[in-house]
Amino acid sequence: MDPASVFASAKWVGPPEPADVPVYILRGSFSVGTVKKAALRVVGLGFFECFLNGVRVSEDRFLPLVTDYEPRADYPAGETLTGHRILVPEYDVSSYLCAGENRVVIHFGGGWYDRPGDEARFGTAKAVWRVFGEDAAGPFDFGSSEADRISGSFLTAYRFTKGEAQDLRCPAVRAFRYDFDDTAWPFAVPASAPETDYFFSDCPPDRVCDVIRPVRVGETGNVFDCGVNLTGTPVLRLYGGAGETVSVRFSEERTPDGSPDEAYVHGQYLTFVCGGGETQARALFTWFGFRYFEVEGPADVTCVEAVHADVPAAAGFRCDNGTLNWLHGAFVTTQLMNMHAGIPSDCPHLERRGYTGDGQLACHAAMTVLHAEAFYRKWIGDIRDCQDLLTGHVQYTAPYVRSGGGPGGWGCAIVEVPYRFYLHYGDAGVLKDCYPQMLRYFDYLENKSVNGLVTADKPGEWCLGDWCTPEAVILPPPFVNNYFYIKSLQRCVSIAPLVGREADLPLLRSRIEERKNALLAAYYNPMDGNFLGGRQGANAFALDIGLGDERTFRNLEAYYTALGGFDTGIFGTDIVTRVLFERGNGDLAVRLLTSESPHSFAAMKNRGATTLWEYFPGSLRDRSHSHPMFGAVAAYLYDYLLGVRQPQGEAGYRSLEISPCFVSSLSRVSGYRDLPAGRAAVSWERAGEKIRLSVTLPPRLPAVLLIGEKRVPLAEGENDFII
Repeated sequence: MDPASVFASAKWVGPPEPADVPVYILRGSFSVGTVKKAALRVVGLGFFECFLNGVRVSEDRFLPLVTDYEPRADYPAGETLTGHRILVPEYDVSSYLCAGENRVVIHFGGGWYDRPGDEARFGTAKAVWRVFGEDAAGPFDFGSSEADRISGSFLTAYRFTKGEAQDLRCPAVRAFRYDFDDTAWPFAVPASAPETDYFFSDCPPDRVCDVIRPVRVGETGNVFDCGVNLTGTPVLRLYGGAGETVSVRFSEERTPDGSPDEAYVHGQYLTFVCGGGETQARALFTWFGFRYFEVEGPADVTCVEAVHADVPAAAGFRCDNGTLNWLHGAFVTTQLMNMHAGIPSDCPHLERRGYTGDGQLACHAAMTVLHAEAFYRKWIGDIRDCQDLLTGHVQYTAPYVRSGGGPGGWGCAIVEVPYRFYLHYGDAGVLKDCYPQMLRYFDYLENKSVNGLVTADKPGEWCLGDWCTPEAVILPPPFVNNYFYIKSLQRCVSIAPLVGREADLPLLRSRIEERKNALLAAYYNPMDGNFLGGRQGANAFALDIGLGDERTFRNLEAYYTALGGFDTGIFGTDIVTRVLFERGNGDLAVRLLTSESPHSFAAMKNRGATTLWEYFPGSLRDRSHSHPMFGAVAAYLYDYLLGVRQPQGEAGYRSLEISPCFVSSLSRVSGYRDLPAGRAAVSWERAGEKIRLSVTLPPRLPAVLLIGEKRVPLAEGENDFII
């Protein structure tokens, strides 16, 4: 939409002089009669909160949703990104307005938009608001202008990815009140309107999704334990005299003496200068990733607000193995803690970026366990926006922030995420929108290839294959990148007929064969059927795209049976697990998932983890303890152990094929998925030599049970079997 259709005559405005900290408070006013209806459209870049007549308009946090707002100077050399969007919130504010003069206050700035001295900076903070509706006299329409007053905020230090400091002695603390006197403030000045497109979005915003009562660590001291690694902010009751300081330090782990472990603080901080008297205080323009926090100064801890995208659960899983139960719960928690401002991030503290590698890897699991349709629809738009118009290159993060990655496992998100979205939600329109960009990315990969192998990416940038292996990565990046290229080509063989592009099939298929032949020539040993010796999941990569022979799968089984755990990175762990399930060896897949080896999920669990780590314990490196990417395997608890799948070629879960994998190491498995037709639940347990199976289906959901070669129709309600 164009600016006039969204904001009418309202102007983007900002401060006449930049403040030391890029966060501001804007105050405007307007008068109406007795209101019949009214709506507010408001944006403050980067994040904002808005008040009408002293009342916060919404409990939404960290709006507007993060996008590639407008063109900026730091894009990769020679690249022009495809699109720019600002997602505009709109609120019904009929009940907030009064007859007479009304006051609108916007606290805004920072975020990803305005980071002074940072390469990711778009520009200086700016805001726009429009209130329109109808009162007793007829229609009214008011908006931001040079008549608004503006001042720097009471934030005295701020860096979005680290923390903030607030001086509560500052008069601006009271600027949200209706009767605050702002006549000493300067008038706002016109700001350059972003060169962008405006949209409305139903993507769920961040909200306070839980309130935690942390427990003090030890009988003395001021270290607190939330009981789980989370994202959000403590809420403190400050009681210090004016000028006294309260500081908070955060960490994902603690030392043996109970102190926050500096290795997992990740530079996060929160500081308050007391204003005198009692005051409730919390972080406003950032969130923190932590389990433990230490408070120094005159303050009591009221609670901790767990903040993330308001995305409800869509599934549940339990079994008689503690590691699998932990893995499922840890993935759900980690994924939610990395859903902020419309982005599925890599971690909630160090980088907070929407890595296309991490995001495409975990999207199937996230769409399985969460009601995430609107969230991923928004992020697909970000991926589309971050493609270079000229070369077709897809960035490593969406929205774009300069980061590392590779030309397969990252850029192929332009194919994988829309394809998974279609399978989950049945919306072929997303595929139609993205398909031309998929083909442009394929042309980019062709231009980065030598002898049929993807060998390069952007000059001067990383060119990763797999990542986060326990020991040094040994799989050559061209092997992994060609895998992703072939996998994406295969996806497009399925997509092309759905979008009316059957004419593309011969080219797609010829490229698949050319690329397969290149992998065989470079990395296959015909003497033993191995790819790259079978290490770090190499045989599974090959099998997953139709390479190798019966020896290759036997080699895969033998290698991981002997190893008894994972030696794989973020991609290999997912692929090895899935290939084993798909080819009928669920016992080995579950053995790896529940392994007690040093590089395992059990090792995380045994170390007291409540979220998934960036690296398996005992790896060459240890960093973030809140990374969802290894949790991609959580999807297979539903796809295979419960066996809730849809027939080949179908999408949107409009019908089901129930085919549980009765692995020998488990005695009880149960779970459910909330699908468009309603809740489908499966449970099974061993009863001597038999298995007692129950499948419960909602009305109007066609389903069959697959047992060996048999197809047994299932009825609405509960279906019970002894197998």
